[in-house]
Amino acid sequence: MSQNLITLNLSAADQAEIDAALTTLEQRLSGLIDLEANERRGLPKMGDKSEAFCRQTLRVMAQNPTLVPASVQLPEAQQDLQQLDVLRERTARLRRLLGRCEDTELALGSDVMSTALEGYALLKVLGKGSGLEGLRQDIGARFARRGPVDVVVPLG
Repeated sequence: MSQNLITLNLSAADQAEIDAALTTLEQRLSGLIDLEANERRGLPKMGDKSEAFCRQTLRVMAQNPTLVPASVQLPEAQQDLQQLDVLRERTARLRRLLGRCEDTELALGSDVMSTALEGYALLKVLGKGSGLEGLRQDIGARFARRGPVDVVVPLG
């Protein structure tokens, strides 16, 4: 029996609304940046353990403004922290949605693969003598065995 983990029916109207919502997200989040790997590596990072330190330090700095030189951009750091909190809530929701999208893609592909394998097995058994042997061989190329792999062993 064929596998059917999911049945998804996104109508043309659903697709249009989803695309519009994604366009809105892209427009509203146009201020997001895309760092290069080397840029990412070079940045000091605020991890889970250092976040409390950062929050407390900014709070103490705000409570003692006479100790903070003008060259320290405290208001910008406070704004960054506030926006970090705002963005994190949305990022968490997007991650959950993305995870569900990825699981659904996997399930849909698995359903298709399961049915295709079942159909291929039927072609192998029932397709002989019915003019389908050439077609079965074409689609069966996925299962063709490759010859032995040459292994190069360096000398010395």
